[in-house]
Amino acid sequence: MARPSTSPGASPSTSPGALADVELPTACVIGAGSSGIAAAKALHERGIPFDCFERSDQVGGNWVFGNPNGMSAAYRGLFINTSRERMEYSDFPMSKHIPDFPHHTHIREYFNQYVDHFGFRDRITFNADVTHAERLPDGVWRLEVRRAGTGEPEVLHYDALLVANGHHWDPRWPEPPLPGADSFAGVQMHAHSYRDNDILAGRDVVVVGMGNSAMDIAVESSYVARTTYLAARRGAWVIPKYLGGRPADRKHPIFSNPRIPFPIRRAFITYAIRSAVGTMEDYGLPKPDHKLGQAHPTVSGRILDRITHGTITPKPNPAALEGDRVRFADATTVHADYVIYCTGYKITFPFFHPEFISAPDNRIELFRRVYEPGVPNLFFIGLLQPLGAIMPLAEAQGQWVCDYLRGQYHLPPPAELRRDIERDQRALRRRYVSSKRHTIQVDFDDYLHRLERERRAGAARARAAAFALPVPPRAAAREGVGAAGG
Repeated sequence: MARPSTSPGASPSTSPGALADVELPTACVIGAGSSGIAAAKALHERGIPFDCFERSDQVGGNWVFGNPNGMSAAYRGLFINTSRERMEYSDFPMSKHIPDFPHHTHIREYFNQYVDHFGFRDRITFNADVTHAERLPDGVWRLEVRRAGTGEPEVLHYDALLVANGHHWDPRWPEPPLPGADSFAGVQMHAHSYRDNDILAGRDVVVVGMGNSAMDIAVESSYVARTTYLAARRGAWVIPKYLGGRPADRKHPIFSNPRIPFPIRRAFITYAIRSAVGTMEDYGLPKPDHKLGQAHPTVSGRILDRITHGTITPKPNPAALEGDRVRFADATTVHADYVIYCTGYKITFPFFHPEFISAPDNRIELFRRVYEPGVPNLFFIGLLQPLGAIMPLAEAQGQWVCDYLRGQYHLPPPAELRRDIERDQRALRRRYVSSKRHTIQVDFDDYLHRLERERRAGAARARAAAFALPVPPRAAAREGVGAAGG
């Protein structure tokens, strides 16, 4: 059947009714964090029947302090390090009464308002864990879902699976562990377990890392601890939250213009940062061994201030733990009650068999960070690391997937798709330092710009294919179909 065209830029509110006479595939979203609810909202508005399963008792994912599912890294004093206007969804602006850099309570409330405003809360099943997801020979997804208080998992079937389980919940500890870690007299913890600085009051604290979590926790420690040391293997660029009296990540005619080659943008941004704060060596921090933009920078409005006040002491990388002391690479030692590892996270999918989908060393090769080659009905939402908030990117990804499920976007031919992934991976390796932290890195504005171009190209391919559905509806023919399918 020929299918009417809806351009990628069309208002979602006009899309659902356009194909009312056509049966659409059923979909399942795993996770109701910031990425999952963006995908769920897109499915809801485009008229695609779906269910969303969330392990917690509420939406918000990583931004829920004290999240009962244990997967959130939010701590009591957490503020976002991207500005309000750069994190909000495109059609649901945050209140101007909220600070430029909101507290986690503001963000949690915003997500709840978003879900209720667009009216899809009833499609989210809370306290439900997807324990297994398997793609059957006919392409239908078989899911085992364990709901709180029930016995055996419930078996459900869907035509499409959207994975939005996040990538900041499975802590990655130092590999290998520091010598002496098994006999250290103090407390070792990962940043994921940190909740409040009251545990550090009057203590000697060593924070390991130079990312956002490390600097935030070091700052929090510096107000209550007896001593706070910030130790790292590699230097990082520290970007202040404000430049020129405005949020540093604001839309800027040069800084955030994807049409200007990145080396030119980098020169301007580097000059602006150095004019504002000087060099990292001015503060006793290690000199970055890379240019700005070749590794994920750290955004902090307080770390340099606390260092200049003497409440945080920079140190080189820890070399060993010795009883109740930490020995650093420069052979100096300090007493430590706490060693807090801010060493990142592993990308894992506990519901997939590892031989089907996994991310060894955090590497997973997807088309534009969403599509798994050879699996036409599997999509990853929010599986990227931008300099900036992830929410607008996940929103665009969800809309893109909906275009595809409605037949209004078609993927490139397999060989072209694979070449695109290979080009992307080569560019990633050329651009960023080699580490497990930079395997899913993207530039915020560049990603959105290129995604919009690809959506237009895919819309043309869909027209040429008479808007055939790339994912045909099949799940309803099976027993145990999901609630979305009837």
